[in-house]
Amino acid sequence: MTHTPDDPLPNLASARLGAEVISVTDQFFAAAERMLAETDPVFLPDKFDDHGKWMDGWETRRRRGPGHDHAVIRLGAAGRVQRLEIDTRYFTGNYPMAASLEYCHVDSEPGEQDWRPLLPVTSLQGDHRHPIELPEPVLCSHLRLHIYPDGGIARLRVYGTPEVNWNGLIGEAELSAAQLGGRVLAVSDAHYGWPHALLYPGRGLNMGDGWETRRRREPGFDWCVIALGHPGRVTRLEVDTAFFKGNFPASVSVQAGRLPAGADAAQARAASLFWDTLLPEQPLGPDAVHTFQESLANLDGVTHVRLNMHPDGGISRFRVFGEARNP
Repeated sequence: MTHTPDDPLPNLASARLGAEVISVTDQFFAAAERMLAETDPVFLPDKFDDHGKWMDGWETRRRRGPGHDHAVIRLGAAGRVQRLEIDTRYFTGNYPMAASLEYCHVDSEPGEQDWRPLLPVTSLQGDHRHPIELPEPVLCSHLRLHIYPDGGIARLRVYGTPEVNWNGLIGEAELSAAQLGGRVLAVSDAHYGWPHALLYPGRGLNMGDGWETRRRREPGFDWCVIALGHPGRVTRLEVDTAFFKGNFPASVSVQAGRLPAGADAAQARAASLFWDTLLPEQPLGPDAVHTFQESLANLDGVTHVRLNMHPDGGISRFRVFGEARNP
């Protein structure tokens, strides 16, 4: 089943990107960490635990006194947040009446004086996705989610652009990393996989944690266009086929191009047909990290790459390393 996010920006509140719940008033029925899962929430009618009905999200106990519940989240990468989503799917008789959000941008743990309002108290519906567009981007490192007075939130998603001090990075950097602003812009097919996972830290958790296409029954090959977090001279590539054992691509090739800042997915997709070859076609094996360095073309000022898998299959992670250059 394809999992395609509704927003081209990375979810900075994703646990797979490194986001964490650092404090919570209550999580009796369901741990707040579940709210940061990248996958869509599920409902398992017959699943119960020692505390009652198992729910895929954060759920607090019923309050019998004054006050309300809240959770503090450290984002996976500090960034300029543009959109939010508060998702109450499958919480029908146990969702909060309302929610609000505060934010701060700090290098360490936030203090009470650091918090600023982000979202005023907003009514919620049960079993519903609530998309929220901010009036202007806000630079955040932490969020504090308030729910009134108690209840359950299935997912909190925070879409934005990571804020990176490229001048502070010395030597070779992972130019494609999602935490440094790398983004998947377009793919030929993502029937089974989730291509944005290509740029996430660590190795894949399982065969579902990566980009996998359908079995190709016609000529051609599948591809994925990626915007780097910063222009650079590419020095090394990694292609990881973790968990892809009977369905890894026979080979890969990579093209590279230079586009102006602000180029959108449609522009990148069309331009990628004419990009220079960065890595000629190379064979792959199952469930392994493949490193390519000696066979790379010497291309500088690269802003985008196109990963081609021949003819189809699955890739868990793809990393583009290089020396950052001024645009």
